[in-house]
Parts: sequence; C-alpha cells; structure tokens
Amino acid sequence: MQLKWTAVALAALALVACGKKEEAAAPAASAPTAAAPAPAAPPAEALVVKIGHVAPTSGAIAHLGKDNEFGARMAIEDLNAKGIKIGDKVAKFELLAEDDAADPKQGTAVAQKLVDSKVNGVVGHLNSGTTIPASKLYSDAGIPQISPSATNPKYTRQGFKTTFRVVADDTQLGGTLGKYAVETLKGKNIAVIDDRTAYGQGVAEEFEKAAKAAGGTIVGHEFTTDKSTDFNAILTKLKGAKPDVLFFGGMDAVGGPMLKQVKQLGMNVKFMGGDGLCTGELAKLAGDAIGEDMVVCAEAGGVDGDFKAPLDAWKTKFKEKNGVEVQIYAPYVYDAVQVLAAAMQKAGSSDPEKYLPEVSKVEYKGLTGPIAFDEKGDIKNGALTLYTYKNGARTQIAVVR
Repeated sequence: MQLKWTAVALAALALVACGKKEEAAAPAASAPTAAAPAPAAPPAEALVVKIGHVAPTSGAIAHLGKDNEFGARMAIEDLNAKGIKIGDKVAKFELLAEDDAADPKQGTAVAQKLVDSKVNGVVGHLNSGTTIPASKLYSDAGIPQISPSATNPKYTRQGFKTTFRVVADDTQLGGTLGKYAVETLKGKNIAVIDDRTAYGQGVAEEFEKAAKAAGGTIVGHEFTTDKSTDFNAILTKLKGAKPDVLFFGGMDAVGGPMLKQVKQLGMNVKFMGGDGLCTGELAKLAGDAIGEDMVVCAEAGGVDGDFKAPLDAWKTKFKEKNGVEVQIYAPYVYDAVQVLAAAMQKAGSSDPEKYLPEVSKVEYKGLTGPIAFDEKGDIKNGALTLYTYKNGARTQIAVVR
C-alpha cells in the first residue's frame, strides 16, 4: 500500500514539474522577437583548376623565368578575386610552377610531373628548346599548352592539337629583322652568330634568309653555346670580314658579355638580335658597351593603339607587387592563363578534352592585344616591336605586323 502511494505521489510530482516548465516557457514564446536569420546556405563546392607553369627560374636566364612566373601568379590571383564560375561551380585556380632551368631534359621531366599531377592546362615553357620536347608529353595527355614566348616555328608544326602560342614566331621575327638590317640599317656585309639552341639557331636562320633576300651579303656564320663567356676567337674571325651588321641568335645572358667583347675588339657594327636578346636586363649585362642606337632587336609581340594605356597601367601594378620591372613576356603569360580560363568558361568545363576545342576558337581581348589562333595554333596577325637602347634603357622604335 505504501509502495502504491509512493508511485502515485511521484506521478503527481512529475505532472506538476511538467506544468511549471510549460508555464515558464509560455511567456518567452509569446514575447515579440525579431525574425531569426535564415540559416546560411552551405558554401558551394569549389572546382579546383590546376594550371601548370614552366620557365627557367634558376640558371643564367632566371630573371626571364621569374618574370614569366610573376605574370602567371598575377593572373591566378585576379581570376580567384573575380570568383568566376565554370559550369555551375565557382572555380578555385591553383598554380603549379616548375623550373626547367632552360634544359630540355629537365623540361621533359617537369612536364611529366605536371601530367602526373593532372593539371588542367599548361602555360609555358619559356624557351623553344624546352617547349618543343615537352609539347609531345602534353599532347599525348590531351592537355592544352600555350607558350608565351617560344618562337621556333617547329613548335606549332608538329600536328598537335594541344599547342598554341600568343606571340609571333621566328619566321616573322627573324624575317622582319633581316629585312630591316638591309633596307633600314643599310647593312651590306652581315655576320651571324647563333648559340645552337632551338631558339637561337632558328631565329638566326630566318634572319639570314631574309637578309639575303633583301640583297645583303652574309660574310660569315659562327657558332657558340648558351653557356659561353669567351667569344674572342669567333669575333676576331668575323672582324676580318669587315661586317657592318652582326646578328646574334641567343639570349641576353650571352649577348651582354658578347657586346663587351665586340667593343674591346673595336668592331664598328650594328648589333642585332631577337627577343631573347631584347630585354630590360641587356643594358646591365653589357654595361657601357651599348652605344647609342648600336643595338636593334625585336620582341615577338607588341602593343599599340587602345591597348597601350591598359598595359602600361598593368606594368605599374606589376612593379608595385613584385618590386621589379617587367622584363619582357610577363604580360603574355598573364594573357595565356586568362585565355585558358575563358575557354573553360565557354565550355562549362575544366576537363581538357571538353574545353580544348574552345581554345582553338577563342577570341579574347587581352592585355597584349586581341588573341585568336590559326589552324596551327599560332596567333593571328601577331605583332613585333622593334627596340634600340638609349642612355642604357630599352627604347621602342616601332610596332609592326
């Protein structure tokens, strides 16, 4: 009997307790309150897009490789700041940067590394000698590749659907310089030196063909390497032929010391070269060996008209961010990254197989001018910029197409 009463009592106590809870809660429920904010929507899953970039960031032309890489990083940052969508997902771009040291073997090794990393696209390489062998690996993997600076014609003449470039090639660059040497500089006896790389040899051969066609006489063609520092033997040999124009197919790291030795030997020549020579660093490398208007060179690209002011503003931003002036091809790297992204947006996919056809059809208004490709992957209506050096600074002569 006592047990039963205890159970009833406990039940009553429980009912009282429940009633007190409901009474206490009632005023809070009836009190006027601000509408509760809607729960935040979960962030949409980002689409990770990996862009590979390759350039020599070590070795004699590391200043050029770092210039290119700075351009790539600025493009990636700007794309992420815009929060662009590819398909129905916000894209998060990542840069996978590699150093090929301007060496073909290292170039193919890092290309394979990028392929294994399943990059969505590649911008690079800087040199023709590394770009050409690496392009086979990217082609086999079906990965779009845009070179911002490799000018050897062979690069886009291998029958690969994945190869593109945003600058003019050596046929145009060397050809324009060869014609300029004879018709504008009035060169009659012309000497040629090349460094035997895919780039240096290619641009020198195109220069020589065009100079001959314009009526010039080639009085000698000598060879060096991209690592040489002593040119006295070949320069002395060429001096005996009394050239009035000396063309060098190679990079500024070799061209600068060569210019010093040209001066030491008292050679009175116009010194010419392609885009590898035509950098802001050349004046530092050559020192006082660069006389006023002595050097004439060409950049395989060029901006004029309405594009000049925006590019100048971007170069100012580049210097503020990186602490150095643009050397030469950073803006073309920037544009190449943007072209890949634009093609992905158009296709609604970052899958290389799906967006590759859109790269071929792209019409993009870049920093460096309008970008569209022909059936080989070469830029249509590519420009060249001719430069000389005055007071130790690179000075533009003209933009030609």
